Amino acid sequence: QPINAQGLRSAEALLHTSVMITLYAATGEPLYRNPAARTSAVSAEQTLDQRFNYQTLERLTDNSDNGEVKTVALAQTANSLCWHDITARRCFDAVSGEPAWLISEVDVSQLKSTEERAQFLADHDTLTQLPNRNFVSAEYQNRIDQILTAGNSGALMFIDLDHFKDINDTLGHAAGDKLLIQVASRLTGIVGDSISVARIGGDEFLLLLGPDYEGKFESTATQILEGVSQPMEIHGRDIVITPSIGISLFPQNGKVIDDLMKYSDLAMYHAKDSGRNGTVLFSREMSDAVETRITLEEELGKALEQEQFTTYFQPRVDTSSNTIVGAEALVRWIHPEKGLIPPDTFIPACEASGIIGDLGKIVLTQAAAAQKVWASQGHDLRVSVNLSPVQFGEETLVDDLLEIMLKTDCSPHCVELEITESFLLGNDKGTIAKLHELVDSGFRIAIDDFGTGYSNLAYLHRYPISCLKIDRSFIDVLDTARPIVELVIQMAQLFKMDVVAEGVETQEQLDVLRKLGCPEYQGYFFERPLEFDAFTDLLGKSGTMAA
Repeated sequence: QPINAQGLRSAEALLHTSVMITLYAATGEPLYRNPAARTSAVSAEQTLDQRFNYQTLERLTDNSDNGEVKTVALAQTANSLCWHDITARRCFDAVSGEPAWLISEVDVSQLKSTEERAQFLADHDTLTQLPNRNFVSAEYQNRIDQILTAGNSGALMFIDLDHFKDINDTLGHAAGDKLLIQVASRLTGIVGDSISVARIGGDEFLLLLGPDYEGKFESTATQILEGVSQPMEIHGRDIVITPSIGISLFPQNGKVIDDLMKYSDLAMYHAKDSGRNGTVLFSREMSDAVETRITLEEELGKALEQEQFTTYFQPRVDTSSNTIVGAEALVRWIHPEKGLIPPDTFIPACEASGIIGDLGKIVLTQAAAAQKVWASQGHDLRVSVNLSPVQFGEETLVDDLLEIMLKTDCSPHCVELEITESFLLGNDKGTIAKLHELVDSGFRIAIDDFGTGYSNLAYLHRYPISCLKIDRSFIDVLDTARPIVELVIQMAQLFKMDVVAEGVETQEQLDVLRKLGCPEYQGYFFERPLEFDAFTDLLGKSGTMAA
């Protein structure tokens, strides 16, 4: 009797599920479709190769004898081509005993569309709609490689607007934004290709020029100088702003985008020093900047030895009660002569010089020690610590982290390790194994700056992720990015993940996040990062909730 009941329930579930389930013969003919699959199919006779293209079929049938094969691909349905999350498993037909394929499909077209929108927002500046620094890092190297492979040359132009801060200070940020939009439009009009123009900072633009401009790089720069400096009508006033331009050439000055950006940036600063509103070509005589970098790296080595690094803490706050539920550890450099130095100034040099691993251990040690002190005072918070790609690649990572936990007597369950989405690219088995090892050791894993990288929501459940931190760029434009933020919150709730909104600076932003059901936030609206003593005082005044 129990077996019959179980069979009936299984059949009932199969008939009413929205998952499309089809049993195909080894030759591709359909043997059975449940109702959801029948509704989706072009016809009752639609074969496996009519459902999926050749590449998808190859993926589904690859190593099938070893278990399930999963992929997200286009499927030909009765209505149109739709994105489906597909699982294929080799089996046997219960009637004939012959080999067969069991294919299950879930329509993820809406999710795919949302992901594409999220990727656009991640790769483009929300004000000018131009590619941003993230897009430059991901795509410009490919374009440079293509130009060089074809035997051609090109140039990278770094453009900074002269005295742009004065516009913001005198006319307001709204006027400054309108000016930036007009500058972007003029640059795109001159180059004729929006992909080749990027906005990588407040008033900083980058142009990638290929073989069409070969031999005309300096004349094009002159055209930009003249075009950008034409008067613009902003709020009823004619505003004139001039650009300073630095140019690096490839392959003459280099072949790597990071090097070319550094060289063109250096040349741009020489243009500023030369009186602004001009163009400077990079030359090796400008390599004093390299000496500056070497000096910085030497100072960083001394800073480690002399314990000049300290950890600040920014509160993570419960949106409903406005009480502190956690803290993010953020490193600061207390230079003996220059004072407090923010991380953006020295972290890249730490990564380049190889000391980022040692710095990461210092931050984790200080954060874990702080957690123990707060816990002893009745504030049992979870602390979040950033993990750099360099640290993550170290073979001894897990052992090193556990050794710090043992030394500070801090439980790994009280520590959350923040990684970026780039760690998850490619679904690498080694990455997945290390993440599971960290989680098995008691640590929690958070995705920092979520939405600025791969943003593949459909794959999130395949990783042992406990928390998503929504990038501040979405919070800054919450009016337009609200659907994306809402989707992230809903998906996180579905996967039973925590969600933290970063960069909350206004009451209006917090009100929207509360309505969307975002459980936690952090940002200047509540408090800036604080040193340990100040954060401890804040805990006594504000109260806490258990992590």
